[in-house]
Amino acid sequence: MALSDNTRGALLMATAMAVFSCNDAMVKALTHDLSIPQIMAVRGVLTTILVFAVSILLRAKFSLRAFTHPLVLLRTACELGGTLSFFNALARIDFASASSIMQSLPLAVTLGAALLFHEPVGWRRWSAIIVGFMGVLLIIQPGPEGFSSDALFPLAAVFFTACRDLVTRRIATEIPTIHVTLFTSFIIMVVGFVLVGPTGGWHPISGFNWLLLALTAIAVFCGYQAIILAMRGGEISFIAPFRYTSLIWALLIGVLVFGERPGMTVLMGAAVVICSGLYTFYRESRRAIDTAKKAVTPTAGG
Repeated sequence: MALSDNTRGALLMATAMAVFSCNDAMVKALTHDLSIPQIMAVRGVLTTILVFAVSILLRAKFSLRAFTHPLVLLRTACELGGTLSFFNALARIDFASASSIMQSLPLAVTLGAALLFHEPVGWRRWSAIIVGFMGVLLIIQPGPEGFSSDALFPLAAVFFTACRDLVTRRIATEIPTIHVTLFTSFIIMVVGFVLVGPTGGWHPISGFNWLLLALTAIAVFCGYQAIILAMRGGEISFIAPFRYTSLIWALLIGVLVFGERPGMTVLMGAAVVICSGLYTFYRESRRAIDTAKKAVTPTAGG
C-alpha cells in the first residue's frame, strides 16, 4: 500500500531524529579519547569530502559569491558556535539532559522570529514559549545545589542554532543549499585544526574511533537529507512535531549506552518543553489555516 505524503514525511523526520541521536551518542563517546577540536577537524574533513562528492554528482556550479555572501558567513559563524557549544555539552553533562534542553530549539526560533522579524505571535504562543523555557529551568535546576555551569553549554547551543535557522530563512534561494553545507563543513574543519594545538595537541586515533568519526560524518549528511525530504512532502504542521521523537532515542541511549538515570525533574522539564513545543506547532498550523480561509473568502463587494 502506498504511503501518504504525511506518513512518508513523518517516517523520514522520525528517522532523521534517530540518526541525529546516534550521531550525538558517537560524538559523546569520542570525547572520552579525543579533544573536541580534533573531532571537529576530522569529521569536518570527512563531511567536506562527502558533500563535495555529492555536489560533483549533482553538477552544482560553484560560485565565490555564494561562499562570501554576508548571510552565508553569518550562518556559518552561528553553526560553528552551535557545534562548539553542543559538543562541549555532550562531553560535560548527561546525554539525556543535553538532548532535552535542545528540544527548546523550536521555541527559541519562534521567539527570535517574533523579536527580529516581527512575525505575528499571539498571547497563546507567547505563553507556550514562557512555559517551555520554564521547563528548561527544571532540567538545568538553577538552585544553589542543582545548578552546574556546564548546563550553560546546551543553552548556548540552542541560542546559536536558533540564530542559524533564522539567518537561513533570509538566505536567497539562488544560493544552492549544497554550497552552504559545503562551506560550513569546510570552515568547521579549518577551525577544528586551528584549535587542536591550544587544546592539547593531536591524539592518536584508534581504528574504532576512525569508524565512529566516519559514521558521524555519514549520519549528519543522511540526517539533513532526510529532513529536507520530509519537509518537502506533506504538511509541515503534521511532520514537524515528529522532531520530538529524538528525545525518546536520547533517553534510551542515555540509559542503555551511558548508564544514566534521569531524575524526575529532568523528565518533568522535558515533558513541559515538548508539550509547549507541540502547542506552538498547533497554534501555528491553526493560524496558517485561518489565513488561508481569509485569502479565499470573497468580500462583500466581490
